[in-house]
Amino acid sequence: MSDKSVIGKLVGSIAACYGAGAIGSAFTTPKIPTWYATLNKPSFTPPDAVFMPVWLTLYALMGIAVFLIWRKGLQTGRVKPAFILFWVQLVLNALWSVVFFGYESPAGGFAIILALGIILLITTIKFFKISKTAGGLLVPYLSWIVIAASLNGGIMILNP
Repeated sequence: MSDKSVIGKLVGSIAACYGAGAIGSAFTTPKIPTWYATLNKPSFTPPDAVFMPVWLTLYALMGIAVFLIWRKGLQTGRVKPAFILFWVQLVLNALWSVVFFGYESPAGGFAIILALGIILLITTIKFFKISKTAGGLLVPYLSWIVIAASLNGGIMILNP
């Protein structure tokens, strides 16, 4: 693999993750000062200012993780399914923002984030089997999804 190809795959992987974040942000940002501000939230809800730096960091880690898997070669038996699952969870990641914020649906968002969490857990396990580094890079994201699912569930309960 040439240096240009390696750099292209790394940049493309990270850019794709930030792209999912940009899609989510387009639905989230306008709703923060309006709809979201009116919701009752669990006591453990972080300040709004925490979310952007966390997501910027997580998207970078995700991009590096999928790049490390991609470098192993998609023709390798374990790599292709893990690679595909990664992109499925990334679609669910963006879809969560569309549903939770765009459609103002905590219940719909909760269903999506549960599916996201399950697929992400499977993806993380598969990544660990291929590359301990790649799997490790997804652990902070998996942890954050558990927190986000708890917040989403709390909002759903507190705002019937």
